[in-house]
Amino acid sequence: MTTLDRRRLLAAGLALAGTALPLRLARASEPGVLRIGYQKNGILAVAREQAAIEAALKPQGVSVRWVEFSFGPPLLEALNLGAIDFGQTGDAPPIFAQAAGANLVYAAAQPKGGSGSAILLPKGSSVATLADLKGKRVAFAKGSSAHNFTVAALEKAGLSYRDIAPVLLAPADGAAAFAGGTIDAWTVWDPYFAIAEEGQGARILVQASDITPTNNFFLANKGFAEERPEVLKAAIAALGEVAVWCEGNRPSVAASLSKITGVPLAATRRAVDRIRFVIAPMDAAVIAEQQRIADRFHAIGVIPRSVRVSDIVWTPPATATKTQNNG
Repeated sequence: MTTLDRRRLLAAGLALAGTALPLRLARASEPGVLRIGYQKNGILAVAREQAAIEAALKPQGVSVRWVEFSFGPPLLEALNLGAIDFGQTGDAPPIFAQAAGANLVYAAAQPKGGSGSAILLPKGSSVATLADLKGKRVAFAKGSSAHNFTVAALEKAGLSYRDIAPVLLAPADGAAAFAGGTIDAWTVWDPYFAIAEEGQGARILVQASDITPTNNFFLANKGFAEERPEVLKAAIAALGEVAVWCEGNRPSVAASLSKITGVPLAATRRAVDRIRFVIAPMDAAVIAEQQRIADRFHAIGVIPRSVRVSDIVWTPPATATKTQNNG
């Protein structure tokens, strides 16, 4: 077995391990509680620090429980299984989840959320252009936004997915591989991106904003969205207010996120400066871009079937159609 094969096997094991926690936690929706899956980054992390959603839901008698995830795919597995009710990911995880028949819906978007992803090169790399990635070991998390960004970047360079040696690693393991020099390039998002820039002198080959629109999404368990629409609407409205505050208070956002994550302030400032803080409905342009990504993954055989993104877009009711029982 080659070193690359061993790494792929390890990556597969990590992917399975990432689903184990949600499998153990899976249970029915809890009346009176909104369970939010989050990563220590962006709008949700700030909202948690400010207790903004808690304040918005207090009049409905609803409390909030936060569950931390390292990246999108395991978060959506938990959402599908009913271990959480609501969460945020990048563009690719919902497509993989929908292709697998996951029980979730798009609730809101963070359109063109920033340039906080890049294909990074280690010091001394001979790679100068995207075309130079041919035959190289490129690491990224399977089913993540970095997966989509990598494929889109290869297309722009006239390369195919088969032209590289994908190394499928969760972010923390990608960081170790990058630092250890066992991969040629690493596609990743902030704060890992900023940490590599600040701490390792990583060179940016290309940023996501130069290749493809970068949209993020807020998703909900389908059953939860149908049964408790007023809770979901109130949470999204609260996040909209947090987003407005973040846009006008970037130094405070950076200080807060640095404290939450333990990432040095200089690296956190880099990451925050790359974020566009906004919450918006799932409009036609965002849906169309997400459909292009789904079609791209199906065309290269990464997902087993075609999906229609619009089929799982949640339409908020004008008023609740069911009396809420919040316990």
